Amino acid sequence: MSEELISNDDGAEKLRAPKRSIDAAKAAIGRLPLSVKIIGGLLAGGVLLAMLAIGAFGVYMFSLSQDLPDYEVLAEYAPPVTTRVYGNDGSLVAEFARERRLFVPNEAIPDLVKDAFISAEDKKFYEHEGLDFKGILRAQISNVGNLLRGRRLEGGSTITQQVAKNFLLSNEQKIERKMKEWLVTRRIERAFTKNHILELYLNEIYLGNRSYGVAAAALNYFDKSLDELTIAEAAYLAAIPKAPNNYHPVDHHDRALARRNWVIGRLYEDGKISAEQMEAAKASPLDAKIAPALGARDWASEYFAEEVRKQVAEKYGTDALYDGGLAVRTTIDPRFQKVAGAALRRWLIDYDQRHGWRGAISSMTLGDNWAKDLEAVEKTLFANKRLSEDLEPWKPAVVLEAKGKSAKIGFADGTEGAIAVDDMKWARSYKSVDAVGPEVSSVDDVLKRGDVIYVEALKQEGAYALRQPPAVNGALVAIDPHTGRVLAMVGGFSFHLSEFNRAIQAKRQPGSTFKPFVYAAALDSGYTPSSIVLDAPFVAPGVDSWWKPGNYAEGRFYGESTLRLGIEQSRNTMTARLAQDLGIGRIVDYVTKFDLSDNLPRELAISLGSGETTLMRITAAYATFVNGGKRVHPFVVDRIQDRTGATIFAHDARECPNCRSLAWAEQPEPQLTDDREQIIDPRTAYQIVSMLEGAVARGTGAAVKKVVEKPVAGKTGTTNEYKDAWFVGFSPDLAAGVFVGFDMPETLGQGEAGGRVAAPIFGDFMSEALKDQAGIPFRIPSGIRLVRVNAKTGRPAGPGDPNVILEAFKAEDSITSAPSVDDLNSLDPFSAAPQSPAETPNQSTVDDLNGLY
Repeated sequence: MSEELISNDDGAEKLRAPKRSIDAAKAAIGRLPLSVKIIGGLLAGGVLLAMLAIGAFGVYMFSLSQDLPDYEVLAEYAPPVTTRVYGNDGSLVAEFARERRLFVPNEAIPDLVKDAFISAEDKKFYEHEGLDFKGILRAQISNVGNLLRGRRLEGGSTITQQVAKNFLLSNEQKIERKMKEWLVTRRIERAFTKNHILELYLNEIYLGNRSYGVAAAALNYFDKSLDELTIAEAAYLAAIPKAPNNYHPVDHHDRALARRNWVIGRLYEDGKISAEQMEAAKASPLDAKIAPALGARDWASEYFAEEVRKQVAEKYGTDALYDGGLAVRTTIDPRFQKVAGAALRRWLIDYDQRHGWRGAISSMTLGDNWAKDLEAVEKTLFANKRLSEDLEPWKPAVVLEAKGKSAKIGFADGTEGAIAVDDMKWARSYKSVDAVGPEVSSVDDVLKRGDVIYVEALKQEGAYALRQPPAVNGALVAIDPHTGRVLAMVGGFSFHLSEFNRAIQAKRQPGSTFKPFVYAAALDSGYTPSSIVLDAPFVAPGVDSWWKPGNYAEGRFYGESTLRLGIEQSRNTMTARLAQDLGIGRIVDYVTKFDLSDNLPRELAISLGSGETTLMRITAAYATFVNGGKRVHPFVVDRIQDRTGATIFAHDARECPNCRSLAWAEQPEPQLTDDREQIIDPRTAYQIVSMLEGAVARGTGAAVKKVVEKPVAGKTGTTNEYKDAWFVGFSPDLAAGVFVGFDMPETLGQGEAGGRVAAPIFGDFMSEALKDQAGIPFRIPSGIRLVRVNAKTGRPAGPGDPNVILEAFKAEDSITSAPSVDDLNSLDPFSAAPQSPAETPNQSTVDDLNGLY
């Protein structure tokens, strides 16, 4: 066959197939069967369509890449982190957060934890470049079954894909979101190391129970740090991400256990643990628990934690509080706090039961499904704050039957129990604050079918006692008298029932707990503890009428009495007479130094505690007596650190240049300056301490002495009509105060005074708080002389005197100048004060004019 050469216009030549060859090819194609022609056309069209699809997909992916989130923010990852509040012993007191998370750098995460998550979630994490196409294909095959069963679709996501989704994208199941996830994943893999990606994942992943990240989950489920986790515990954490709600350790225990054991098996298959370790881990119980809700870790600390929360939020804002990861070091002593809560609750219940049964919390109609109905009723009562979760071990129950000597009760979980009539003997019907109904002889005197009540389990199986949340309330505060650190603060019977903090928010009349300040003013004005003041009927002009105070025992007066007897026996008329002699202006000015009140009325009645103060303020003021006369500023936060550990607040701002030595090189011990303000003479402070010690030993605080066998001092307080009951006192290194009263002031009942209602709470607390401490005596400052005197007359004791005490006098006091009995008969009842050496009659007159007179 010949070929032709043809020339172009430019003279170039090229080879052209012979025309006959082309014609032959056309003829051959024409002879092909029609079916072959169709298939060939389809193949050509398919190739063309595939090329078009690939091009369109490329254009689509390019358009998506123009709207991707900025993955570079992951380089400076600073997630919201839980703020944690610690006690003075380093224990956790409370947590505040929107998401429970603790950030832990990759270097601090144990290999066991990393291996568990990689085995469970992405075994080829260190091999692939972000996308595991085999895993994706496997997930799509599984999705066929998931669609048929109505289950959630799987994505076959790698750890890097989960980081992209959790940090930068949403959880919506759409093709567009998945494509963006792939693009972001590839960029993340190119930008960051595998270790950094794993660090992001392990700190961000949601693990149920409001736990974000492995560190928070380890604490919330096992109360452990990451390096304390066992193989089984790490495996359970790694089991959760697949479906946190489905693997709840309580609600779905068996399912969670099975998933945990599957992860343990994967760890073995991947060569991370031995066969023996695998078998031992699978045989171990799940032992995962649900951590308490965010906030205080136990009921006793809730009022304290709330005060800390308020102060931190006010200082740094709510974002820093809930997202900033602050470490707040507080003053609370967890042991003291629990003791304080238990003491307050015990005696509030004791008072409440003395005054009878006020009735069931609610009632309901009983049917066949009474347990389910009770559960619904409980939810409503919890929402309305009629029931509270912080009253454990009390439990709500419904009365199924009430007849004779035993009541049958049921619980929301369907279990049943019984209350014997002997375990509700206290529940005589409430008639008034001073009257209760007849004795209980049958359970139907108290309960009826359908009553919703509180009960407490007894030692005997299935036996319960009837309980009732008190209508009365109260507070207890404990302070380090030398520093002002608040060691314990309980603001009420139940924080969930009432968030009102009676320790710092309730302004009430302090009653006779105010008297020591009047007596201190007298001692600083020339009186001695043995000075005589007349205890006799007393009338003085008031603002609108004449004021006639009386003693606790109505109509009884005790004649000439020493200042010590006046404070030990809480004599009202002699205190009022003493205050009149001092002048109300002098007393107000003197008391102002203690920061008891912002606005004391300038009237004689304040000498008996008619002004208003808070429990925290008066307890801090009492601390001034025992610390030698230095002003006390109570506080709850010692130090605050940011998420990096840097201190951003320290309560003690004193400089200590020699405190930073790393080792001792025979340098002298660092000395810190004492910057506390000296507000009263330390000798006067000790004289008050000595007199208040007598009030516990021989006076109105005798209830405390029965239970506290170590040196303590304090004073009772009771206001008119028994509306407020107080006890405030101290040991050498611990000051505490107790208040009891109704939130809307009303009488506690006849005879319900501070010595009966508040003193037992103080005694219980101090007994437990001091039980492991040595019983040291109160410190005596220089310039004090201890002299043997007759306790009644205040005169130096003779050899045969039977009633002798050691009295504290200042060095310059004239002990022999105490007036004789004959002199007392001629005393002016309105002015029994010795004259201060530095005081002139004219000055005294001026001071009196500062008051009401």
